[in-house]
Amino acid sequence: MSHFTKMKTEIRDIQALEFACRELGLDLLKDYPARGYTGKLLSADYVIKLKGPYDIALSLGRTNTYTLTTDWYNGHVEKEVGKRAERLLQHYAVHAATLAARKQGYAVERRQMEDGSIKLICRVGG
Repeated sequence: MSHFTKMKTEIRDIQALEFACRELGLDLLKDYPARGYTGKLLSADYVIKLKGPYDIALSLGRTNTYTLTTDWYNGHVEKEVGKRAERLLQHYAVHAATLAARKQGYAVERRQMEDGSIKLICRVGG
């Protein structure tokens, strides 16, 4: 038995999420239904369209943040965005921090570390 499950995270910057999705080779679609187990569809404000049979839905909440909902059955989503969506959330955080720093006038340099982490270096002047 499988079902849609909300993740305990909030997305505040759709542009940063769009950049993260693009970097991972995924599409972020507006007003598109998310696919789940046995063809179930979930209406959402945005959907991260995955290559496998399931997608990730984003619904705008009362706090003006987006909640992520997906069907984790059989590891399909995990293959594309990491366990508990950690790869997607890492890239989202990098892009959100980069956008925020640039808005404040910082130049941002990004370095991929050997352990898979991403290091951002912010310098005054952009």
